[in-house]
Amino acid sequence: MKSSSRISPAAIIPYIVAGTFFMENLDSTIVVTAIPQIADSFGVAPVNVNIGISAYILTLAVLIPVSGWIADRLGSRLVYTSAITIFTAGSILCGLSQNLPFFIFAEIFQGIGGAMMVPVGRLVVLRTTQKQDLIRAIATITWPGLIAPILGPPVGGFITTYFSWHWIFFLNVPLGVVAFFFVFKVIPKGHGANPKPFDLPGFLLTGLACFAFMFLLDLISRGEFALTTLLPWVAGTFVVGALAIWHSRRTPHPLLDLWALRLRSFSVTILGGSIFRLCIGSLPFLLPLLFQIGFGYSPFESGALVLAVFAGNFIMKIFTTAILRRFSFKKTLIVNGVLNGFAILGCALIQPDTPIFITALLLFISGLTRSMQFTALNTLAFSDVPSEHLSGANSLSSIVQQMTLGMGIAFGGALLRVGEWINGDPGGNSSISVSAFHLTFLAIGLISFTGLFDVFKLKPDAGDALRQGRPKAVAPAPQAVASSTTSSVKTQADLPEAQKNVSVDAN
Repeated sequence: MKSSSRISPAAIIPYIVAGTFFMENLDSTIVVTAIPQIADSFGVAPVNVNIGISAYILTLAVLIPVSGWIADRLGSRLVYTSAITIFTAGSILCGLSQNLPFFIFAEIFQGIGGAMMVPVGRLVVLRTTQKQDLIRAIATITWPGLIAPILGPPVGGFITTYFSWHWIFFLNVPLGVVAFFFVFKVIPKGHGANPKPFDLPGFLLTGLACFAFMFLLDLISRGEFALTTLLPWVAGTFVVGALAIWHSRRTPHPLLDLWALRLRSFSVTILGGSIFRLCIGSLPFLLPLLFQIGFGYSPFESGALVLAVFAGNFIMKIFTTAILRRFSFKKTLIVNGVLNGFAILGCALIQPDTPIFITALLLFISGLTRSMQFTALNTLAFSDVPSEHLSGANSLSSIVQQMTLGMGIAFGGALLRVGEWINGDPGGNSSISVSAFHLTFLAIGLISFTGLFDVFKLKPDAGDALRQGRPKAVAPAPQAVASSTTSSVKTQADLPEAQKNVSVDAN
């Protein structure tokens, strides 16, 4: 009787992983509000502090592709606990920084841990969760990425105002210690598999392509639009990216495994899903600007209003599993995607004299649809990926998500500048008109609808193995099989026995 009432480790793992995801996502967003204070402490211009933040993002971009291979080689628990330790130690170093060079070094060191923590954490969940429980597990680990960008600015502002910017980083220490303890106690030790050989050319090409792409986004986000600067980076990113894909398709043991793109249920989350993440990623940047610059709200008033999005994210988490059990993934993604697009378009109608209640309600609805779409996409992505390709699919998904969400700020900023140009505004944050914001939200809302075209290609029963808890044995599309290259099958030493035979569905 006593043993039957015990909670299984597999049921606890998603919550532990969600905690580490929250720590990493909160750290990425909370620091933005402290940039002026950090710059003043170092005696440098605020734009120089961005170098450290950019160094962190670039470290993620370079090292995320190799995270799956390292986890396969050394074992998930060892890599995961090491990542938490490095990330926490990096946070301490950031908080102790007395000058800009040391801060940049600390951000890079912290980025090494962050690059391993999120992808390996998701991989642990995928490998320890039964298919019928995957919807609930993915919903659990998705909410940190939704909530942290909304909570980060107000929490960061509060800590910086009433304490010191150093505590923004020290906040990670107790979180990291608790996370390390639970990961060590709950996640099975496992042993490193004997994975495929390390693909050094693939690592160099993929890492360089990711670095170039994220650096290009950083240039755009800082308002660098000179063609003499952008064109070489655009051309270089395209060439190196094409070489990385060409190499991955030809080598028998690629670091960047593209096999999962043959599955419609995975590819739709990469292609159409990227458009959604791109549009959603721009809102945490644009909404505070609209309220502060366009409407004249104080930072506190703006942050409090944006919390309505967080409320929608949180409330929807209660219903996501039930909705996905009741309705198909295809129907959910289409209906919710349309609602999300209209919620973004609704932001183009907000005026300074719009009642606060109406504005908050619109943001709340936006939060509901944002949460539902994120959860549905992230769950569907791995619904039909066989166990031997989980690591590669997870790394590819992590790379794309990191890039598209990071691209959201640059995307929103670029559209805002176009809106200024259409209105004949002189430019500069201090003079952005409300109509320029409205044009930006109108464009983003319309663009978000284009991501649904990919969803229409899904079969009606896509992901039903997760919804109904019954695996289906359907092979990938014939044309995909014909064009496939030989791929290695990784030893499944870290998997529970019940998961070592996962069927494939080519939806």
